Amino acid sequence: MSEQPWTVRRVLGWTTQHFEKLGIDSPRLTAELLLGHVLHASRVRLYTDLDRPLEATELAGYRGLIARRASGEPTSYLTGTREFYGRPFAVDARVLVPRPETELLVEAVLQAVPRDAAVRVLDLCTGSGCVGITVALERPSVRVLATDTSAGAVEVARANAAALGAVDRFEVRLGDLFAPVADEAPFDVVVANPPYVARGDLPTLPAEVCREPPLALDGGPDGLDVVRRIAAAAPRRLVPGGLLALEIGEGQGPAVQSLLEAGGYGSVRIERDLARHDRLALGTHPRGLAATPSGDGALGPDSH
Repeated sequence: MSEQPWTVRRVLGWTTQHFEKLGIDSPRLTAELLLGHVLHASRVRLYTDLDRPLEATELAGYRGLIARRASGEPTSYLTGTREFYGRPFAVDARVLVPRPETELLVEAVLQAVPRDAAVRVLDLCTGSGCVGITVALERPSVRVLATDTSAGAVEVARANAAALGAVDRFEVRLGDLFAPVADEAPFDVVVANPPYVARGDLPTLPAEVCREPPLALDGGPDGLDVVRRIAAAAPRRLVPGGLLALEIGEGQGPAVQSLLEAGGYGSVRIERDLARHDRLALGTHPRGLAATPSGDGALGPDSH
């Protein structure tokens, strides 16, 4: 080992170069997040302590995380957290890592729900709970029910709801899609970030994505198996005029739009993300728009 001390500045520089050579996305940011985790310090604090030497135990811990990240473990699994819509969500190998693109799904729901509307939202395939919990926190009058087929995901979502102060407005139940809410009244909004990767594409995904739960990724032969099931069943679980909002994969827009239109959904549209990839599919309840859905709010044709 070099006689030169391993300061914060030096280890960040070395790690950034190492991650660049490995082709890891956002190498500098990844290096900072991992070092901040080891030192229990914010990224801002790292830059105020650039000349601070690392202790032997800190250096050993950091090297361990570097090796694990190089082997393909997602950064968020190593740090145990991922920021979503400005809030820290706990994540681990039981749930999908929240993506920035999924914030667009939250935005679509928030645009459809008036600020003080006492409406009910169903969040399918909730995973970490990032979508449903965020909607509940951004719209205090909304009640969110969520479901997931993974017991581990349900545990993570419940922990996030407790940590973020949403337990009074967010409830998650274990089960397949609509099954856990069969006895509930229809919802004003059904939102979902379902598995939508085509099965044949799974082996081609980046190494870190391959570490995420296959159940949360595998959408069947063409990626739309779960999307079809949701679209077919949602009309029975939506109030007239209610909104169905789905996250979809790149290039799936035409197929999903045709699917929703064939199912009789109104106001069907596909929205793209900042990279101009198909990302959201939106449609209203097939029986047409209602003047006043359940609760105090109305999801009118111009509200989203």
